[in-house]
Amino acid sequence: MKVILVEDEKHARDNLEHLLLNIAPEIEILAKLESVKRTVEWLQNNQADLIFLDIHLADDLSFKIFEEIKVTTPVIFTTAYDKYALKAFKVNSIDYLLKPIDEEELAASIEKFKSTQAAAKVDYSQLQTMMAQPQKAYQKRFLVTRRDKIKSLTIDQIAFFEGEDRYVYLINREGNRFIVDYKLSDLEEILDPAIFFRLNRSFIAHFDAIDSISSVSKSRLKVDLLPKAKRDIVVSSANTKHFKAWLNK
Repeated sequence: MKVILVEDEKHARDNLEHLLLNIAPEIEILAKLESVKRTVEWLQNNQADLIFLDIHLADDLSFKIFEEIKVTTPVIFTTAYDKYALKAFKVNSIDYLLKPIDEEELAASIEKFKSTQAAAKVDYSQLQTMMAQPQKAYQKRFLVTRRDKIKSLTIDQIAFFEGEDRYVYLINREGNRFIVDYKLSDLEEILDPAIFFRLNRSFIAHFDAIDSISSVSKSRLKVDLLPKAKRDIVVSSANTKHFKAWLNK
């Protein structure tokens, strides 16, 4: 199977490539593209079996591709959009993967493609109209300082945020702690709720940082994070229902 990856964020593109090759090592990735312009140029001169296509590219919405050239190759969209926008994908019988991409869902999409081997007939104008509605912009990077070094961390490099005493710490996937000039309540407003969850008064965790969950009572859950937090994290009974719903999205 020959595929192309159209994604303008390198970490997301690398992650998708890693998942694909893990699921189906026989996949051949012909190109990794980051813009409408480069994708149009590539498709005018080349052919793939399947396209993985992000919505927002470096220079425009990916729907612009379908305005400029006729695309007959099947498409699996990768998107951070939720709720109403996804209804458009369902109506148009096109497959999609909601970021952060889950390996099992990716495998199911590939199996779906193999079983149909046909390009979906999609009303791209309807999709474009739906996606053009205003979307809330969430924080994508955090500037942190350690000694005399300044770093810009992407959200996928962040494991969790912890409030302790008068400070809020950002803990990255290597376990390094950085003080950030935010309250946890401020972070709730600027972090994508599809990716981060407020576990309790002291912790906001990235979905991928959740290592294990266990019951401590009928209505309370204990969460272990990776890297490991310095103290136990218990989801309150008032939050348990919402937490389970978030995990099941």
